[in-house]
Amino acid sequence: MPGLSLSIPRFMPRSVPRPLTAVAAAVGLAAASAGLLAGLGGASTAHAATAVPTPDHVIVVVMENHSYTQVIGSSSAPYINSLKTGGANLTASFGITHPSQPNYYQLFSGSDQGITGDSCVTPGFSSAPNLGSELAAAGKTWGSYNESLPSQGSTTCSSGKYAQKHNPWFGFSNVPTSSAKTFAQFPSDYTTLPQVSFVVPNLCSDMHDCSVSTGDTWLKNNLGAYATWAKTHNSLLVVTFDEDNRLAGNRIPTVLYGRQVAPGSSSSTTYNHYNVLRTLEDMYGTTHAGNAASASDITGIWTG
Repeated sequence: MPGLSLSIPRFMPRSVPRPLTAVAAAVGLAAASAGLLAGLGGASTAHAATAVPTPDHVIVVVMENHSYTQVIGSSSAPYINSLKTGGANLTASFGITHPSQPNYYQLFSGSDQGITGDSCVTPGFSSAPNLGSELAAAGKTWGSYNESLPSQGSTTCSSGKYAQKHNPWFGFSNVPTSSAKTFAQFPSDYTTLPQVSFVVPNLCSDMHDCSVSTGDTWLKNNLGAYATWAKTHNSLLVVTFDEDNRLAGNRIPTVLYGRQVAPGSSSSTTYNHYNVLRTLEDMYGTTHAGNAASASDITGIWTG
């Protein structure tokens, strides 16, 4: 459990015997301490049991509507493939459904919350647990950076290339709308980032309306410096997609890059949005939202 350690008392050398009562007391103290740590709460106990790291900062970037083979190995996506080479590649990562919007809710809250289409939702329609509310309850920080969002906290349905359907946090009454910032507010001092952030490019930059090459270049130009910084500052970048192009069984690219990601690693374990959510929750010792409660962590790609 990060930040906590348990010091087990050492017994003295056999040539200088300790009284039996002192030994018993030491063992009892150690056992009591272990019991105290185990009883700090369900979220903390679950965190201690996982094999995932705790980055100082995580950014999750969600791109749009492309299958695994349209991106991974493609000459149109040299930057994403460089992240794959220097980080980890999930070769069996899947979206959950179609169209876009339900996938965003599933990634953020472990459920589609009854959303089955792409229509604009009523802001704050749900009070269900979600990544933002869980992080706040655990004393952690959360935020999103949304390209082309008209203003911080705006719940408008659309504006130019901005689409509310890619911003599930607006659907929850337990997530402050002020936590949704414009991408112009993305900091140059990465130490000021929330512990967990989502970055949502607009409909061109995310490859929805524009090419794979356009989205790949946007990632390099806007998050390449963060990715480089993450390598030396115990931080993490996750690049994933909402869904495929409806032609590949919803198999999507998901690449992780950062200090505690083993370079060149990959995993053929089948994962989906619920596994990504569960991994983020366990990184910070939160409770588990919706179907993330029964999902497994992403493992086999970490350095320690």
